[in-house]
Amino acid sequence: MCGIVGHVGPPSETGSSRSLTVLMDGLGRLEYRGYDSAGVALVGPSGLDVVKEAGKLSGLRAILEATPPAPATAGIGHTRWATHGGPTTVNAHPHRAGHLAVVHNGIIENFRPLREEVEAAGRELLSDTDTEVVAHVLDIDFTSRLRQDPAAASDPARVADLLVASMQAVTARLEGTFALLAVTALAPAAIVAARRSSPLVIGLGEGENFLGSDVAAFVAFTKKAAEVDDDQVLLLTADAVHVWDQDGNAVEPKTWEVSWDASAAVKGGYDTFMDKEIHEQPTAVADTLRGRVDERGELQLDEMRIDPAVLRSVDKIIVIACGTAAYAGHVAKYAIEHWCRIPVEVELAHEFRYRDPVVSEKTLTVAISQSGETMDTIQAVRHAREQGSKVLAIVNTYGSTIAREADAVLYTHAGPEVAVASTKAFLAQITACYLLGLYLAQLRGNKWPDEVAEYLDNLAAMPDRIQHVLDHQEARVRELGTALADKSSFLFLGRHVGFPVALEGALKLKELAYVHAEGFAAGELKHGPIALIEEGLPVFVIVPTPRRPVLHDKVISNIQEIRARGARTIVIAEEGDTDVEPFADHIIRVPVTPTILWPLLTVVPLQIFAAALAGAKGLDIDQPRNLAKSVTVE
Repeated sequence: MCGIVGHVGPPSETGSSRSLTVLMDGLGRLEYRGYDSAGVALVGPSGLDVVKEAGKLSGLRAILEATPPAPATAGIGHTRWATHGGPTTVNAHPHRAGHLAVVHNGIIENFRPLREEVEAAGRELLSDTDTEVVAHVLDIDFTSRLRQDPAAASDPARVADLLVASMQAVTARLEGTFALLAVTALAPAAIVAARRSSPLVIGLGEGENFLGSDVAAFVAFTKKAAEVDDDQVLLLTADAVHVWDQDGNAVEPKTWEVSWDASAAVKGGYDTFMDKEIHEQPTAVADTLRGRVDERGELQLDEMRIDPAVLRSVDKIIVIACGTAAYAGHVAKYAIEHWCRIPVEVELAHEFRYRDPVVSEKTLTVAISQSGETMDTIQAVRHAREQGSKVLAIVNTYGSTIAREADAVLYTHAGPEVAVASTKAFLAQITACYLLGLYLAQLRGNKWPDEVAEYLDNLAAMPDRIQHVLDHQEARVRELGTALADKSSFLFLGRHVGFPVALEGALKLKELAYVHAEGFAAGELKHGPIALIEEGLPVFVIVPTPRRPVLHDKVISNIQEIRARGARTIVIAEEGDTDVEPFADHIIRVPVTPTILWPLLTVVPLQIFAAALAGAKGLDIDQPRNLAKSVTVE
């Protein structure tokens, strides 16, 4: 959840701080992760400055503009999502302890005994955080090493080496998750960092280097990035990066080029990032499909490290995910079972490992996560692998923890998603699930090559169909959102693949507009939820195609039932479906499309509606209250 930025480089020629510029730019680009306070620590010839403030980044900016810190050669910055201790300035990062300032993303599970140890050493703790405890433990070890080597204090390079040794010793004692960055005025041109199960990426520049929770933190300054693996410690200077594994062996980090630029993380003329990302969905789907067919006309995935024989022997698939990604998994269930005849279970990742799931070597676990850093899903992946299952990851972030720990990876190529509530990542995840289903059907012989090719042709047409919905339905859906802004409760009904769409539509409304919204399988209506129907209650109904008459007719009956009881019916129906007209107060039309692919179209109006209703209520659409983009604690 928290955002981390680090920079080492020379001060600018004007005497101002290049590091401060980089830190504030990077923290601004990481606001999408969700936070309740922000701060920076800067080191240079004048010493160590720590400035932090509860609330939005604008508050920190105002303080820095009013009282500019001294020019710096290195700095670390942080946006905090409160876990241990409330969202106050004293609990904000960076935390200062003796010679050091430290920022941290994650949770230290054994911080209580460590706190007792720190207090027994006579240290005064000012905050309620686990991070300040770690900062003191690190400084105690570091101070001890300085005492044993007093001449080192005047040699910044030796100081940096001692801090590396302290970081290695201390992180070996920590239980939990962390990305830790530390600076000291005794080595003002260096950052020492460590990582375990919390995102951290290196940015490689010219005469300067960077660290970030993800590449958005430094993409405005460099496109070259490098991975940091679990339990690695690194030393960052302006002209070098040194990385060691948990055994103290020097390692060479894997590098890659970032394929998108800083302009991808700005609004591009739209009022909100969510508006921008809703309109990027045709491109996101097209990019996820791009380059998937080889010269023989066969599907291929990004990083397939699972033997085809193993995939042919799979007798069950378990999809693990949370929130919106779990609804993409529900769509995957319909598609994969239909195409491959393999039973598919969809599990909430945070429940999976606690219920003694039935997993074996013939189980394929599919982990879906936009960030690839969702802690619930990471832990579920590890549990599945411990049980002998192969894991295939569907993620949007190259080099993320889930991508590295999985046996195979299917990247969604959706680009950065800044708005906290997911839109384009969801459509890209669904698209990737379709690709996985067709790949397995091809590999296992469930579908003939021409059948797979026909589905791929239909998928290739989806970006234009999504654009059609945006071009022809957006204005009226936005008007409807504004008109219903005073309503406090909404229901969403769907059958077949319309059911997960209903769930996602309800979730978007909860996330953005803070109103009661529930999604139901339409067949459940008469088994209880119909008691909620009252005069004027808005009910969205996703109507199956008339080409599936049994499903279609049943949903028409559902609409009649709720309309007769006074509900305001908002129907999403296929173009040309006239049967819905007598029973719909509002009709939203989408192009004719194979049933299994319908979620790519029908969810788009629900995204637009949620954003429009939230906007009409004057709410923050991009950063809804209490939510974070990347949930990196369990």
